[in-house]
Amino acid sequence: MGGPSAGLVGDIIMSIHELAFHCTVARHGTVALDVSLAKSAGFSAIEMSGIKLKKYFEAGYQAQDLKALLNGVSVPGIGYLRDIERNGCFESELMNEAEALFALASAAGAKGVQVLTGPINVQAVIDHKEGKEPRFYSGLLDHTLEDQKKITAHNLRRLADLALQFNLTLYLEALAWTPMTGLSHQVELIDRADRSNVKMVIDFWHCYTSGDTPEHISKMSKDYLYGVHVCDSLQFEGGIPNEDILRDVPTGEGVLNLREWADAVKSTGYQGWWSCELFCLKQHQGDSFKVAQDHFKLLNNLVNG
Repeated sequence: MGGPSAGLVGDIIMSIHELAFHCTVARHGTVALDVSLAKSAGFSAIEMSGIKLKKYFEAGYQAQDLKALLNGVSVPGIGYLRDIERNGCFESELMNEAEALFALASAAGAKGVQVLTGPINVQAVIDHKEGKEPRFYSGLLDHTLEDQKKITAHNLRRLADLALQFNLTLYLEALAWTPMTGLSHQVELIDRADRSNVKMVIDFWHCYTSGDTPEHISKMSKDYLYGVHVCDSLQFEGGIPNEDILRDVPTGEGVLNLREWADAVKSTGYQGWWSCELFCLKQHQGDSFKVAQDHFKLLNNLVNG
């Protein structure tokens, strides 16, 4: 039925969700290029890269330069802090990296920082499973799952307390090849950390390759959710998922029913930002402006359609 009420509902729908450009669209580009791509495609927000931000400020730009560049485009988060389970001789390294990244996020006016379970290198997990001598950082793979949970939650609590000093929210993403994979483990880690500024990002690919489904998402409390990564996948046949292989596909052209996944998130009552990560090698070397526009259209259709 048409009339004023229909328009009001449309306005409300548009106001409760924020479409964010993701820095992986132009993976090899700069902060300035990312902002230009975001604006040209119609995004109102941008999920930024900590690596790109560091290079931007090292080149001599200041926080006020970035604010002028953004010109009203919001920054819900930046990525990422890796291997948050690091302990022992690696613990001081973790906290130093965190403080530096949080300072960058604060300077950029970001509201959150993405934190990842490890080991971030999938080959370390493969080597461990095959009983090979570790060639890379292997995290807590030799520990019991319960010990891994305790140590990771302890670190998450410490990181949250540090992030609070910068007025930041941490949004957790458990990489699908790591021991903490899956929604249930992430919820448990958040509960154990017991900090109000710790939430999670729903990433469709990590959910899919962890064995989670849209139904699992639909049963979650929206209070755990901070953001959504809309992404696709090639067919996963089991084992240890390798994102370099499985995510090398344009978003919307893989095996995931993105409408079903997006509707599952919305059914929780979640209101917030959505972005499209990109791991497609061909698109990384293509027209990033067109990819950004396609991502905006896709997101707008999924979220507001």
